[in-house]
Amino acid sequence: MDRRTFVLGTAAAALHASRLSGWQGAGVELGSIDGSVSGNQFTPVQFLDYLKSVQLTWAMISLPPAVLDDEAQVRAIKQHADSLGIKLQLAHGSVCPSSRSFNAQNGTLEVQVARALKASQIFGAKCMRCVLGGDPERPQIEMHIDNMIQAIKSIRPRIADSGVKLAVENHGGDLQAREMKMMIEAIGTDIMGVCLDSGNPVWMLEDPHFTLETLIPYAETSHVRDSAVWKVPEGIAVRWVNMGEGNVDIDGWIRKFVQAKPGLPIVFENLVSGNPRVHKIYDPAFWDNWRKDPAWEFSRFLAVAEKGTPKPAMPRPEGKTAGQQKIDDLAVCIKYTRDLLQRL
Repeated sequence: MDRRTFVLGTAAAALHASRLSGWQGAGVELGSIDGSVSGNQFTPVQFLDYLKSVQLTWAMISLPPAVLDDEAQVRAIKQHADSLGIKLQLAHGSVCPSSRSFNAQNGTLEVQVARALKASQIFGAKCMRCVLGGDPERPQIEMHIDNMIQAIKSIRPRIADSGVKLAVENHGGDLQAREMKMMIEAIGTDIMGVCLDSGNPVWMLEDPHFTLETLIPYAETSHVRDSAVWKVPEGIAVRWVNMGEGNVDIDGWIRKFVQAKPGLPIVFENLVSGNPRVHKIYDPAFWDNWRKDPAWEFSRFLAVAEKGTPKPAMPRPEGKTAGQQKIDDLAVCIKYTRDLLQRL
């Protein structure tokens, strides 16, 4: 992104933010992960400047190994965030060595986690987001869970000494809530918690409220977005949508989250998806990855779908880039959530 485009974008954001001045919102702080505005080629500093322009006070940032290894660069990001009054968290990747998402080219698990923990300490963060994997791990999820448990236990002292917890995201494609709960308790809640995502449950055949109820005791941070769930001839379609446009009672989800974890931020993530993901529940082969999903859990998800109406992806307006659309979507979600929090 060139300087002119960035300045114009932040100016527009500042105008929008000026209309929201004086907002207090029940004392709940809002933030965003950098992926929510991907496509704009923001540097970490530009991303922080953008968040300041829309009055967000938390930033979750992903950084490549070369930057994480450069303490001066990490400290410069922290210094700029401090100057803007923004708190930082690190978005790390897979910590499961058997996952296809784990990049061994970046070093062993111990090397990668140590690097991320050091950056998180510099950031002043109490946790760092990480994941097990994604869809490719689902067919052998129990094996990957066992591998992750053993791998993290092997570096327990390093994590404990850092004072930074691993906040594992209930990621789209890998773990259901009950599986995450079991894994976290096996590893230990002193070093592992949850990055609680409100959108990914619908990828995992779960009512987001069930996921929250199961995992909220372990929540250390969040990823928040709304979801639409509806019936289709093949089964159930799911899609992430702007806040307030779904049918999973995101208002109630936010209320429960704030009441249970009043000190944690609401961090927006990748707010709108394209074509829906379809769960082909009438195809017997579909259930190969979900044999242990209890009927009572699935029935809650099915009940959400029964009340849904189709929310297909809309074409992007002509002349608008994907990055600009993401900024517009985030602005909609910020306003909706602030209005909601005013009513709490």
